[in-house]
Amino acid sequence: MAVFTPVSLEEITPRIAADFVIGEAILLKGIHGGIENSNFFLNCQDDGQVNEYVLTIFERLSFTQLPYYLELMLHLANQGIPVPKPIINRQGALVIELKGKPACIVTKLPGQSELAPQPEHCEEVGSMLAKMHLAGQSFSLSQPNLRSLSWWQETVPLILPHITDSQKELLVSEMQYQESFFKSGTYQSLPAGPCHCDLFRDNVLFTSKQGQSMLGGFFDFYFAGNDKWLFDLAVTANDWCLKQPIQNGTGEIDRDRLHALLSGYLQVRPLTDAEEDAWPAMLRTAALRFWISRLWDFYLPRNAQMLTPHDPSHFERILLSRRHTT
Repeated sequence: MAVFTPVSLEEITPRIAADFVIGEAILLKGIHGGIENSNFFLNCQDDGQVNEYVLTIFERLSFTQLPYYLELMLHLANQGIPVPKPIINRQGALVIELKGKPACIVTKLPGQSELAPQPEHCEEVGSMLAKMHLAGQSFSLSQPNLRSLSWWQETVPLILPHITDSQKELLVSEMQYQESFFKSGTYQSLPAGPCHCDLFRDNVLFTSKQGQSMLGGFFDFYFAGNDKWLFDLAVTANDWCLKQPIQNGTGEIDRDRLHALLSGYLQVRPLTDAEEDAWPAMLRTAALRFWISRLWDFYLPRNAQMLTPHDPSHFERILLSRRHTT
């Protein structure tokens, strides 16, 4: 999350009053971190009660692309999955125009991110991820993961002039491996459906009740798309199940946390034989996807008031580790 398009409380207050039935806007605060959209905490007062929301202005997604993400979140919320619920405006729409760009308001989930997860956190995440996949089966809209193979093929040539020879060799080699994997019968047979595609630790919240940590929910669905469920699980494993230190580490998997993540998932949805066979390759797929996007954001950045580009070398190390264990 970042701020590319500034907006003030004074600017947003009349829009909230005119377009929504959520009370008077009393606080608007830019959210630091992330790299895709402009995000703000929005507090509204209604009949003396303050309710918390998140306002997002979309910098890359179009008006035509957004219904998939917002309708998916609404569908999952209505299925009992703890995700932000988009707010429908007075005209019955989920998307509004703000400063010439698409925007939306969603409910704010409770809790904090758990950046040093223990096995019990991983198990809860795995269980809810499987429940989310199953709940998504009845979702009527379909949109491919926009950061999958075709995007890599478009983006890699833009990155190659900026990286070292050894990185070029690794990137080209892995692209060839993944292109072959995507064409394989094993890959084609993997079950698929709506996926989060970006379920990192900072996109999950936990709350505490009577000293017990409880899952608060998943958020930031704006990389979501129809993809292989195994890809979603591999993306999650590559972030939640790394050996300490996570940053500047080797990229190796922590077996206890991986076991907990998979245990939680499998109790809800067992893997098929094809998924078990494809697991090592899919861990590489998930690592490559984020190495490419971080290289792209690092070497071809956009201006923003609050922008923190991620270190591409983090996922380079993860990819190298996954290649050594395949």
